Amino acid sequence: MNKINGYTEEEAKSLVEFVAGGRREGKTLSGLFASYAQKTGRAKGSVRNYYYALLRCTGDKRVKEMLAGKNLKAEKILPFSEEETDKILREILLQKSKGVSVRRAVLNLAKGDDKLMLRYQNKYRNVVGKQPERIERLMRECGLAGGDDAARRRIEEEINELYDKLASSLKEENKRLTTLIKRLTDENALLRLQLRNS
Repeated sequence: MNKINGYTEEEAKSLVEFVAGGRREGKTLSGLFASYAQKTGRAKGSVRNYYYALLRCTGDKRVKEMLAGKNLKAEKILPFSEEETDKILREILLQKSKGVSVRRAVLNLAKGDDKLMLRYQNKYRNVVGKQPERIERLMRECGLAGGDDAARRRIEEEINELYDKLASSLKEENKRLTTLIKRLTDENALLRLQLRNS
């Protein structure tokens, strides 16, 4: 079975037809990705990524034929400037320092715009992975330096407390079971003795 970027040719055609039909009806790409994901059991992000990868397969004859006359194109995404990136990262870090998850922070920043939320989230993850020093610099600028260390220490302390409680509880349970086993062993020995004497 010939595959195109991981999908079978039939799956790729199905996605192209689904998106083309939806676009003719005026539906948004984001909504179409969600609908197709639900229909096929795939993740929405996976469907979106595959769609854009398919559009970039311009050297594949099968893909060219599949897309011919469909008028499908990838929307151009303008990259964030360095200033915009720092502004986004600062806001995410500030919200994160207040206990807000990164996902919630980017949702708040994007004001409900799924596409923008995804762009913010991807930018944050990219910078965290490839430029940790930039994150550290922005944390210092926001007065959050050491915030991650303090949070990590607090979590470690909570884990240690839980461990100590569990260990103590297990010791008590072990004592109780040892006493019970001794009592049952003694009773068993008594029963054997009674059986022999009867």
